Parts: sequence; structure tokens; C-alpha cells
Amino acid sequence: MAATRLSDADVQKRLAELPGWTMKGGKLHREYEFADFVEAFSFMSACALCAERADHHPEWFNVWNRVVVDLATHDAGGITGKDFALASKMEKLAA
Repeated sequence: MAATRLSDADVQKRLAELPGWTMKGGKLHREYEFADFVEAFSFMSACALCAERADHHPEWFNVWNRVVVDLATHDAGGITGKDFALASKMEKLAA
């Protein structure tokens, strides 16, 4: 079943409940900073398992202790509930 794109108003409402996340280039965007590379990579590994289970994969970038994440549902042409679900899981894993 294809995910349904959220309205701009729904995206803004949900963003207000997800501190640290913003919109950038039509995608949910977040930058994480960890103590070192091992901590950053451990976070990415845990997120990768969640993403694979959800069959919803992030666009992300890592340099040493930083992980930059962008989320969008390409087949829906924008932001969906899948993006917010993965962002929420990422927040729990980063805590």
C-alpha cells in the first residue's frame, strides 16, 4: 500500500512535536552530533535495522561524529507518516 503525502499543515503540526527536526529541500532534516565516530556509526547501525524493517530508508551522510539525515517518501512525492515514524525512532535511538 502506497503512503499518502501529508499536507503542509500536517507536516508543520507534526514537526512541532519533533524537536530538532526541520524542513530542508522538501524533506525532513536533522543533524546529530555524537561523542565520536563509533557512537555515530552505532546510531546509524541501529537506525538501519529500523529502516529495513519498515522498508523505508533514509538519505544520510556521516563524517566522524556527525550524522545528517533527510527523510522523504519518494513514491509519494513528499513527506508521509513513514518519515515521521522513522524520525521518531531515530530520536529514541539518539537519546
